[in-house]
Amino acid sequence: MISANLLAIFYLISGILFILALRGLSSPETSRQGNLFGIIGMAIAIAVTFLSIDNFSSGFLYVLLFLLIGGSIGAFIAFKIPMTAMPELVAGFHSLVGLAAVFVAISAFISPEVFNLGTSGNIKLASLIEMSIGAAVGAITFSGSIIAFLKLRGLMSGSPITFPGQHMLNLLFLISIIILTYLLCQNQSPNFFWSLIAISFLVGFLLIIPIGGADMPVVISMLNSYSGWAAAGIGFTLENTALIITGALVGSSGAILSYIMCKGMNRSFFNVILGGFGGADQVSTKISKEQKPVKSGNADDAAFLMKNASSVIIVPGYGMAVAQAQHALREMVDTLKKNGVKVTYAIHPVAGRMPGHMNVLLAEANVPYDEVFELEEINNDFANCDVAYVIGANDVTNPVAKSDPQSPIYGMPVLDVEKCKSVLFVKRSLSPGYAGIDNDLFYRDNTLMLFADAKKMTEEIIKSLN
Repeated sequence: MISANLLAIFYLISGILFILALRGLSSPETSRQGNLFGIIGMAIAIAVTFLSIDNFSSGFLYVLLFLLIGGSIGAFIAFKIPMTAMPELVAGFHSLVGLAAVFVAISAFISPEVFNLGTSGNIKLASLIEMSIGAAVGAITFSGSIIAFLKLRGLMSGSPITFPGQHMLNLLFLISIIILTYLLCQNQSPNFFWSLIAISFLVGFLLIIPIGGADMPVVISMLNSYSGWAAAGIGFTLENTALIITGALVGSSGAILSYIMCKGMNRSFFNVILGGFGGADQVSTKISKEQKPVKSGNADDAAFLMKNASSVIIVPGYGMAVAQAQHALREMVDTLKKNGVKVTYAIHPVAGRMPGHMNVLLAEANVPYDEVFELEEINNDFANCDVAYVIGANDVTNPVAKSDPQSPIYGMPVLDVEKCKSVLFVKRSLSPGYAGIDNDLFYRDNTLMLFADAKKMTEEIIKSLN
């Protein structure tokens, strides 16, 4: 049994390590170190929590057993999961955090004396409010994350699912949660508690279904924030300092990231929180392929253009991730550099399907960090660039975001790829992106479409360059 003072010191140390972890993860160059700080902090928090248990009964052995089982499953998934499936993995893990918060709240409500919260029917008011918030946010996180997982995995349509009166229904349910929490605090009836959880599960479902696939990066960061606040709420219920600190850090950092992502997409932060920004009526801006035919080429054409260019900007997207083409891309860039071509990478804030997705993939291929630039840093360079090599990035390069007020992505800052002298666009077909609209860039006179798997096409270009 560890003393209360020593317990507080170790929790403080783990909290500091979590802060350092977030600081490190804010930059690709320090991300590995930040990840290490997070691992050490969590290891300390878990170890100290076990040492704080009064008696090592059979209950402790059960907890240890399930911890080993869960940890083994998590480790196996982490080793096996490809980077392309990381977005849905994150969504899946968020759902588990939310569900854990719900289970803890249920345990605390059914057996409050175990948690020193009072007795059944006479739970402390503050604890009742805390567990209600934790359970509600946890349930919303769980069901919302499940929908996000299904959309990202392709098991559910990525298009927005809307119906008349959807926003009013969401508002009604959110008000119901507040009223049920108030009634629960008044008479502590189990019926109010179970109704609160059931409606919260439904709210999570309704908040995410109207959000389209193009907006999934924001959804991921938003659900990350929700899971943190759910953990913090339960941390107050359990009077666990480490859980409160960790939950608050995850919740606040996720909210900040969501705000940054919304700014990068020209979206309303409050609409994101309420799950409304994908629910507006969307007008398709499909372009007639008969009226505006595309120009297609092959690897030899692409190699000729890039070899004779003085500068090339690489624009990676989810198509690159699906094809696992990052290593071939790095090899192609190295070949271009040997020929005296200046090469840089342009990363859109929401490229891929989760925040930082492209940065992680390029880091996996050991791309130098000083060659990777965000939208604001590199957008002006496209006008002076000879060739842009767009490898799977669709909506984030679509010029209609700047020209068509009826487009669902109108107002979203996009990479000014169309200003390059030549655009090489690697894509399997002319199918639209997650926003469900055609990319006007396909039909520009300076665009050459390379219809192929991103990895295969890049490897063929390498052969032609050599």
